[in-house]
Amino acid sequence: MLHRNMIFALALATSGLGVSALAQPAPLSLPAPSPHASVSQTVGVTDITVDYSSPGVKGRKIYGGLLPYGELWRTGANGATKLTVSRDVSILGHDVPAGTYAIFTIPGADSWTFIVNKNPNQGGTGDYDQKLDVFRAQVKPEAAPSRERLTWLFANTTDDGTRLDLEWEATRISVPIAVKTQAFAKGDIDAYIAGSWRPLANAARYTAETLKDEKRALALADASIAVQETWYNVWVKATILAGTKDKKGAYKLAQRAQELGSKDPNFFYKDQVEKALKDWPKK
Repeated sequence: MLHRNMIFALALATSGLGVSALAQPAPLSLPAPSPHASVSQTVGVTDITVDYSSPGVKGRKIYGGLLPYGELWRTGANGATKLTVSRDVSILGHDVPAGTYAIFTIPGADSWTFIVNKNPNQGGTGDYDQKLDVFRAQVKPEAAPSRERLTWLFANTTDDGTRLDLEWEATRISVPIAVKTQAFAKGDIDAYIAGSWRPLANAARYTAETLKDEKRALALADASIAVQETWYNVWVKATILAGTKDKKGAYKLAQRAQELGSKDPNFFYKDQVEKALKDWPKK
C-alpha cells in the first residue's frame, strides 16, 4: 500500500495537475542575511527616522577587515541607509533641511568621516556622487559592548536634541543632532492662532443659528475678529446682530463685510450682503 501511495504522489507531481492543484503551499519564509530595521525618535516636535539593513558579524573581523579603512561604506547592507527628518535639524553643527537623505561613512582606525547625501535612493556606493553631499564631518570611534548585528539607536534625547549612535562589533560612533524646538513650537503656536479665526467664526454661526445663544455667539465672533478681521467673520457677527433686532449695528458690519469682501475673490456671500444692505436700516 505504501508503495502504491508513493507512485500516486509521484504521478501527481509530474502530471499537468501537479501537487499545487490540490493544495497551495504557504509562502516560504527564511531569515534574511541582513534583515530590515528602522528606528525613530521624536525630538520636541521633530521626527527623526533611520531606515537600514542590519548585517551580522558572523565571526568576521569587521573594521579593517570586511570593511577596509579609508573606503566609502553605505553604513548598513542592501540599499543605502536612509535618514529622514520631519523638520530642519543641525547634525554635527551642519544644517540639514527637512527631508530624506542617505548616510554614508568612511571608517578609519582613529577617525571616521560621516556623510549625509541628498540622494536617498541608492543601492550602495556605486551611485554615490560626492557633489550631492549635504556635508562631511569627522567623528571619533569609541569602544562599545559587543553587538552581533549592526544597530542604529538614539540616546540622551531631550526636547532640543538627541544622539544618533551606530554600534556594530565592538565599536560605536555618536552623532549629535540639535533641533530648534522652541522656535518650531512658537511658529506652530502663531500659525494655530492665526488660523483660529475661521473655526471661531464657524462656532459663532452655529451657536447663534442652532444653539440660539446670541450672547455667546457674539463673544465667539468678537474673538474671531480679534485674531484676524475678515469679511466672513464680520458678516457672521452682522447676522447675529440682525437676529437680536440690532439692524443698525448689523448694517454697519454688513458695510464692512462688503468692503473686505470686494478685495477677496472668494466673497461667496456677496449677494446676501448686498441684499442685507438694501433691507436693513442705515441708521
